[in-house]
Amino acid sequence: MGLFGKKPLKIGLIGLGKIAVDQHIPSIRGNKHLELVAGCSPHTRPEGVKAYPDMDAMMTAHPEIEAIAICTPPQIRHKIAKEVIAIGRHVFLEKPPAATLGEAEAIKALAAAKGVSLLASWHSRFAPAVEATRKWISEREIKSITIHWKENVRQWHPGQAWIFEAGGMGVFDPGINSLSILTRILADAVMVKKADLHIPVNCDAPIQVEMDMMTEVGFPIRAEYDFLQTGVQTWSIFIEFDILRETDAFDGRHRTRDRRTHPDQAERSGICRPLRALPRSDPRRQVGCRLLTAAHRRRRDAAR
Repeated sequence: MGLFGKKPLKIGLIGLGKIAVDQHIPSIRGNKHLELVAGCSPHTRPEGVKAYPDMDAMMTAHPEIEAIAICTPPQIRHKIAKEVIAIGRHVFLEKPPAATLGEAEAIKALAAAKGVSLLASWHSRFAPAVEATRKWISEREIKSITIHWKENVRQWHPGQAWIFEAGGMGVFDPGINSLSILTRILADAVMVKKADLHIPVNCDAPIQVEMDMMTEVGFPIRAEYDFLQTGVQTWSIFIEFDILRETDAFDGRHRTRDRRTHPDQAERSGICRPLRALPRSDPRRQVGCRLLTAAHRRRRDAAR
């Protein structure tokens, strides 16, 4: 074992869509501690990957697979995770870990009972600037935070109709990354106070959201999410603090006020770091902050 011993951890992928091809496959291949054995998808066959129509076929051909990364839409992750845990394999879940908080808690309980490791991917927390910003915030009195997470759904999610179906999260699919960063850089709890969700006709998830939150210590947080942004794409968190009402901003990779930047490192590559000290037999489970799987469920409109 690479992370737990001398040999690389043998990984299988379930779901070979855009996120698997763009992020998971290159990240696994770029990590000497990991070995991509095969993947499965009823539709996709990426070049250079041994691909099978379903998990049963993949595991029959490659019983040596030790851990499985589930890269499907969130609506079916609970069912798949249950099947993976049942055969005693470790599980990596794309964000969010499930379509609902109840499903996420059920996956956690199943992994604990079976004694396998479960890692929920809040990959944006591993962006280079996050830990530096967390320390920076801890040394200041924050007055407010504003989040602008705005992108063009046609550019970043072409053909992904599931994203606007029940459980698909809509604009919260990318927006949840800002919440994962937010709850990492702040020491205090974050509470949702109000949310306006704009849902297109014949859709079940929002295309635009304005959300007001507040921390335990009482400063406000305003978040604006938009899937209709054209031109410059925006992924920013603005932090106002007490010294002459200065502001700082960052997008996970860059801090702007002092003009310092961090290398454009792959977030998912950093996800492996917490596993280095984790014994293989330890059923460590990281299902993530409840806010991230529950904040958007103001109605059934945006059921990761």
